[in-house]
Amino acid sequence: MDQVHIPVSLHSHATSIPIFNGLNFFDWSEQVQFHLGVLDLDLALQVEKPAAITNASGNEERAHYKAWERSNRLSLMFMRMSIANNIKSALPKTESAKEFMEFVKERSQTADKSLAGTLMGTLTTMKFDGSRTMHEHVIEMTNIAARLKSLGMEVDENFLVQFILNSLSSEYGPFQMNYNTMKDKWNVHELHSMLVQEETRLKNQGNHSIHYVNHQGAGKKIEKRHGKGKGQLKICESSAKIQKAIAMEDCKCQEIGMRSEILEFHVSLQPKEFLEWLASVEEILEFKEVSEDKRVPLVATRSHGRAMM
Repeated sequence: MDQVHIPVSLHSHATSIPIFNGLNFFDWSEQVQFHLGVLDLDLALQVEKPAAITNASGNEERAHYKAWERSNRLSLMFMRMSIANNIKSALPKTESAKEFMEFVKERSQTADKSLAGTLMGTLTTMKFDGSRTMHEHVIEMTNIAARLKSLGMEVDENFLVQFILNSLSSEYGPFQMNYNTMKDKWNVHELHSMLVQEETRLKNQGNHSIHYVNHQGAGKKIEKRHGKGKGQLKICESSAKIQKAIAMEDCKCQEIGMRSEILEFHVSLQPKEFLEWLASVEEILEFKEVSEDKRVPLVATRSHGRAMM
């Protein structure tokens, strides 16, 4: 067997892998096995200890035993150099690199149980508060679910979808309510896409509302300034003038594309149709200045069908 040449020092490789801290066994073990493989020192992790050398042993058996002993000794040193001191001192003593790796794994599983509980608690109580984008919010929740899966606690996609919906703020109430009435459910990717679109629509709607309020406020200030010092302004309108004003308002509604009635929502709507329907409902509710606490009950009266549990 050719002599093994180590291209760089063992210590140099050890400092390039993450320190095992009790919570990162998967990444740590993957890096350890990769670097030991590069150094051609992973024999002791791959095979059991060979039989002891005797006078009857051949040259090949002697070479194999020598290679295994070297691999075992240096692998132990390599792993111990990459483990936090407080954890290393608590691990059982052993002279087998393969057994040492198992001890580290067992230590990790104990910590993983605690971490899994913490992550599950975070996933089920997270709330979208608008401090970051909807894209970032959904990505974080899916990352937590992926972390739980790596710890042996897989989150069903239907549950993850519901966790994301439950995390939404009150302004997404109509979106949640109408999703629950749909026959076809979305996967996480579809929900992610629809929520990003809904976030954009709500932001645009909010900017339009601010512009409308500012415009109305400016008009009131002009009116107040015009009437200053002239006493209370008395307005008497005939029924004919009132009817004319109503007609003008109806005309204005037609010009901006609004409907006087909220169309019925059907569970058979496709995702794109659902978002278009929701957008039209929001426009009508905004125009009629319906308060937040009355919007969901009002929209519910226009939903045709019932939620699939």
